[in-house]
Order: sequence, then structure tokens, then C-alpha cells
Amino acid sequence: MSRADEIFVEMCKDILENGESSQGREVRAEWPDGQPAHTVKKFCVVNRYDLTSEFPILTLRPTNLRAAIDELLWIWQKKSNNINELNSRIWDSWADDSGSIGKAYGYQLAQKHRYKEGMFDQVDRVLYDLKNNPYSRRIVVNMYNHDELADMSLYPCAYSVTFNVTGKFLNAILHQRSQDVLVANNWNVAQYGILVHMFARSSGLQAGELVHVIADAHIYDRHIPIVQELIGREQFPAPELVINPEVRDFYSFKVEDFQLNDYKHGPQVKRIPVAI
Repeated sequence: MSRADEIFVEMCKDILENGESSQGREVRAEWPDGQPAHTVKKFCVVNRYDLTSEFPILTLRPTNLRAAIDELLWIWQKKSNNINELNSRIWDSWADDSGSIGKAYGYQLAQKHRYKEGMFDQVDRVLYDLKNNPYSRRIVVNMYNHDELADMSLYPCAYSVTFNVTGKFLNAILHQRSQDVLVANNWNVAQYGILVHMFARSSGLQAGELVHVIADAHIYDRHIPIVQELIGREQFPAPELVINPEVRDFYSFKVEDFQLNDYKHGPQVKRIPVAI
């Protein structure tokens, strides 16, 4: 069975059985009908995914990998903050009339900084270090820029990645301040699994381990019955990730260069209520 499914089920059970409820407290989020959107949460959930053994995508329900990769490339490859360069509508609610989400995500990655070796943006600095100093313990990307948080439509949730080379393997720690577990968990895991593969392929390395650290992992109150049904479903073996062998440059990857073979999964979860 898929290890990603097992991790997801274990995490959800732990949150539901041992988490802290916000009932009785004032919360910022609310449902479209105006009712407060309470959560059950766990502090500092840490999940580890071995990318050498499988690609971490849920089989309990399908994850739209193509759309997830498209957003990943929008942020990390295009370094964009404009939804007109994105092929989905997931950021529409946070964009202004010009399509901008402010100085968030891709905007932060595009800014050049001065290093001893010269001027680099954060993505190019990772590529430089992986090529020239792969055993550095300083390969860190950070999108949580306090000076410009007020200019962002949404503070970054998945905000930092620390890369580390061990032998021939590239590992990464994804740091996330907050996560709606039902809506976003496997979306983020699949995205950053792809990102590790992209950096590894571009640097002559192999994808190793993805560690996902979530400061506030929460399940909304109206999501609880959905999650309970989901984690009780049949699980299937993990699919095989196939990456176009001709692509070895980070900036040349396209959505269609990533394919899943034999992706078996349960039915999609429809009409998930979204707190705002």
C-alpha cells in the first residue's frame, strides 16, 4: 500500500483523537454562512517521505498532479506573482484586478541578493550551491519576508525549504506555518516531492527524502466527517513517477514531463466547504 496514505491516515487520526479544539475561542476564519470556522489541530506535525521508494501521492482520493505541478512551476520556475501566468483558478480569490497577489511567493524567489560569489535570486542560488558546493549546510530558501508581508495578499503558508545533500541523494525539509489538512496536505507533499526531483535531476543527484514540518496542522469542524470517511477507504499501491529523461535543466521542465503510471485511487471528494 502507499506509504503516503498510511502517513495521512496516521496524521488525521492523531489530530482527531489528540488534537486541540478551538471551540469556545474567537477565530479569524468563518464559513460562507457567517458561522465561525473552528478547527481541531496538532502543533508541529513532522512527516517523512522516502522518495527513493515511492512518489508520495494519495490513493485514498486523486490528487491533481498536473495542476499541482503547474502551480509549483509558477512559483519556483516562472517566479511569478500574477495569476494570468497560472493555468488554474486556485489563486483568483487573492488576486487584484491586474492579476497580482502582491509581493508573495514567486515574487520573493525572483528578488536578487548579494552573496560573496555574486548576485543570485534564491532559486539560482540553490542551483549554484548544488553544483559548486553540494555539501553546504546553508542551502535555504525563505519566502517569509517580514519587510513585505503587508504587501502580500496572503502570507506564505509553505514558506521555506532547507536542502541537504547526503552522499548522492538530495533531501529537503519543507517548513509550513499552517495547513488545512483535508484541502492542501497531499497537494503540498506531491508538489515538493516533484521539486526535490527537479533540483536533483538538474544537479546530477538523486531524490532522497522529503521531510514536511507543519507548525499548525488543522482539520476544520465541517471537514471532520469528510476526513473520517476518507481515512476509512481502501488504499492502493503507490503509482510510479516517470520523468522525461531528456530534461536536465531546471528551467526546461514542463508539466507534461512528469507522468504517473498505474495511478489507482478512490473517488474524488466533492463539494468540500471552504472557510474564508
